[in-house]
Amino acid sequence: MSGRMLDRAMRSLIDPPLDRAGRWLAARGVGADAVTLAGLVCGVAAAAAIGFGAMGPALVLILASRLCDGLDGAIARASRRTDFGGYLDITCDFLFYGLIPLAFVVYDPASNGIAGAFLLASFYFNGSSFLGFALLADRHGMKTTAQGQKSLYFSNGLLEGTETIAFFVVLCLVPGWFAPLAWTFGGLCFATGALRIVSARRLFTPPKEDR
Repeated sequence: MSGRMLDRAMRSLIDPPLDRAGRWLAARGVGADAVTLAGLVCGVAAAAAIGFGAMGPALVLILASRLCDGLDGAIARASRRTDFGGYLDITCDFLFYGLIPLAFVVYDPASNGIAGAFLLASFYFNGSSFLGFALLADRHGMKTTAQGQKSLYFSNGLLEGTETIAFFVVLCLVPGWFAPLAWTFGGLCFATGALRIVSARRLFTPPKEDR
């Protein structure tokens, strides 16, 4: 199952209850940006817990952070979506995704240092390919709702949000396996970014006569 298919299947399960909760929170004056920042606070706390070896609390905090990440969009849909809200959301997401691998390096730098650096490099490459694709897609007027209503164009890949959260959960459950899991997941992230570049070349390179 591709990343898009897995994310789409998850969205069909979680979007209805998230939308109900989002409408309930929006009606009580809870803002989407506040929930985005609450999710980031949970993510930072999760990283701190991992650094101290408290994997159980870290797992709970990671799940709480991602719950907030789903609720902020639901609240925005129920109230008012803004460009800044989408910008804040993706910025906090990228910080969260970087903090968790860094925390495992802090937890055991001797065993996890090189694998963690490789994983972070793969996230950087995959993230830049994602954002660059989104920029070009917007310039070309491309739209998609495969990931729900988003401020950016979400291009598909081998690994997407669902897989990354599942990966973080597994790391918390078996932290001693961080290095081999990081090498594997990082390799797949590099492959995802490379495939996205191939897709961008196919979609955004004009025919020779139009250049």
